[in-house]
Amino acid sequence: MNPLIVCFGEILWDVLPTSKQPGGAPMNVAADLRNFGVNAQLISRVGNDELGSELLDFLKQKGISTELVQTGQSHLTGVAKANVSDANEVTYKIVQPVAWDYIQLTQSMEQTVKQSNFFVYGSLVARSQQSQETLLSLLKIAPHKVFDVNLRAPHYTRELVEDLLHQAHIAKLNEHELAELAAWYGDSTELHTTMQALQDRYSLDTICVTLGAQGAALLNKDGFFQQSGFIVEVKDTIGSGDAFLAAFLYKTLQNEVPQKTLEFACATGAFLATKQGATPQFSEEDIYSFLAKAQILSS
Repeated sequence: MNPLIVCFGEILWDVLPTSKQPGGAPMNVAADLRNFGVNAQLISRVGNDELGSELLDFLKQKGISTELVQTGQSHLTGVAKANVSDANEVTYKIVQPVAWDYIQLTQSMEQTVKQSNFFVYGSLVARSQQSQETLLSLLKIAPHKVFDVNLRAPHYTRELVEDLLHQAHIAKLNEHELAELAAWYGDSTELHTTMQALQDRYSLDTICVTLGAQGAALLNKDGFFQQSGFIVEVKDTIGSGDAFLAAFLYKTLQNEVPQKTLEFACATGAFLATKQGATPQFSEEDIYSFLAKAQILSS
């Protein structure tokens, strides 16, 4: 049976100084999973407007089913204004409220989530009561839960993030998010120790931490693993973390060994940084071709 990964959350337009492009972490992850041939479903909501229609067309082009993407009448399609003055650290002003703040629970949604191999969710979609309630209902029935922490101030609270962590099997976060969580508890700032403390506190099976240009770290039942970053010419980093997560889940489905899984995920994130935009078309072969030539960043 073809594995199924369900991504829940925001779909929006990233508005850049000169253009707009489809975005939202769950949608990016789903698009990257489709590049690997994985059956990825997206649960979200757009407005009954031109921007919404364009996003639905984009999903169809990417081979992502729109069956669980609702169209609302009362709120506009989501928009995030991106500040790309620092190519390595893009910041966003995310408009509120918008259509994806009002995702309604449906029976078909519940059936799909029950059948999934992984259910991917983030903290941003839980900023509003309606979508948060829908998310919490789906978390009760999802067999294997992946929390893409994705902290976007001011759209989260410590209480919310802790609740979502408690429900996860796998957590993926970046180095800045790890440092913020460590500061909540006065934990060590040493990478392995901090990850171990987080794993113990929330009974997580797996934690992945992306370290920007320095690569990534993984902690699971097999131990602690690190992968150095790759030397690349960065076009932009929009979507690199999402590509990392998609690649990580893809290799996890294949039961690849942890170090190889981490290497492949880091290579996919680095490859994305050499491309413009969050959802370029690529294949598994492209990533292995990149890996064959890539140089590791020495620490």
